[in-house]
Amino acid sequence: MKVFYADHIRFPLPAGHRFPAQKYALLRGELLRQGILQPNELYAAEPVAEENLLLAHTPEYVQAVRTGSLDARVQRQIGLPWSAELAQRSRASVGGSLQAARAALQEGIAGNLGGGTHHAMAHEGMGFCVFNDLAVVSLVLLQQHEAERVAVVDLDVHQGNGTAAILGSRQDVFLFSMHGANNYPLHKVPSTLDVDLLDDTGDEAYLEALDGGLAAVFAFQPQIVLYQAGVDALEQDRLGRLSLSMEGLARRDRLVIQGCRQRGIPIVLLMGGGYAEPIQLTVQAHVQTYRVAKEVFGVE
Repeated sequence: MKVFYADHIRFPLPAGHRFPAQKYALLRGELLRQGILQPNELYAAEPVAEENLLLAHTPEYVQAVRTGSLDARVQRQIGLPWSAELAQRSRASVGGSLQAARAALQEGIAGNLGGGTHHAMAHEGMGFCVFNDLAVVSLVLLQQHEAERVAVVDLDVHQGNGTAAILGSRQDVFLFSMHGANNYPLHKVPSTLDVDLLDDTGDEAYLEALDGGLAAVFAFQPQIVLYQAGVDALEQDRLGRLSLSMEGLARRDRLVIQGCRQRGIPIVLLMGGGYAEPIQLTVQAHVQTYRVAKEVFGVE
């Protein structure tokens, strides 16, 4: 199983910043420590080519990120201070998702220990998302005729507004977002299918709603699924509010991954959000996604 990472590119954050940047390296280390991934399954991500970024983002925005000339409003909206390292890391994160998608098309499943940056719009970033890897990957695969139909299954607790804004008008992409109705972003952009959940939904109601949403996704007959497997629905997450147990998250992952496996649909695992305290709970939840994936696909 090929899994890509970009945490070797570190970007500076001020002390006490609420973005849990350390979770990416912690996750990679824990996957190795537990033997869920072997060193030969991990690959440093290559930065995405600018021509691919431009399929989803405006030239002005891509240049502003590259040169550090972002508008102050956009900088605040992203929530991460600009640095050359952040720009490089953002490109590598998108590149890892594209590499993982191509590996999944060959092998059935692959992952990126990053990505899922679903809030970034064509002309601006927001919500800790600089570039939208879900949109870039979808558009590259379609343009290069590597896939004719792409589905995004976005189970982050926050709605995938940027992905919907960039891809929502396309007939060859199915966007399924299941998220907290009362959570960020305030203004949600319609996906192909949005499922809005109330606070404290809990495992059983969540999984029932997911089952119905996945039925619509699979009816679309996608040739690849990009799975935004954010773990911020966990009950201990400080930004989540959906109150899922760790077992509930495992059942969620199994529904998505097994559903793809049974239908022969390649699937890409992308991280998305996770803001639990202590951070080890977030790492554990992300580790669990890969454990489930290995069990379902029977790969060593």
